Amino acid sequence: MCKDKENPPKDAVTKGGCIVADRRKGVCINCHQIAGAAQAGDVATRLENVAARFAGEDGKKRLRDQIYDARKANPNTVMPPFGPHAMLSNDEIDQVVEFLLTL
Repeated sequence: MCKDKENPPKDAVTKGGCIVADRRKGVCINCHQIAGAAQAGDVATRLENVAARFAGEDGKKRLRDQIYDARKANPNTVMPPFGPHAMLSNDEIDQVVEFLLTL
């Protein structure tokens, strides 16, 4: 579904999942393990129970902030600053958040 140019995903959750799985765009699975993802990385936190760990609007904001620029919470992180380096647009970050909150 993610690579179907004629029928691209329309909902935010599916779009976010496609970004997370794309090794050239979101690059999330280069470092994180996600259930069912082939050849996932193992150097960062497993992406499971995300909805429980980031519950409520405050949690959603913290998750978005982490993806946008993880350096603010942890200056020594190796996670790329997706927002400041324009690796993902604001809409794409929002889509990734919506997907991750389904995990």
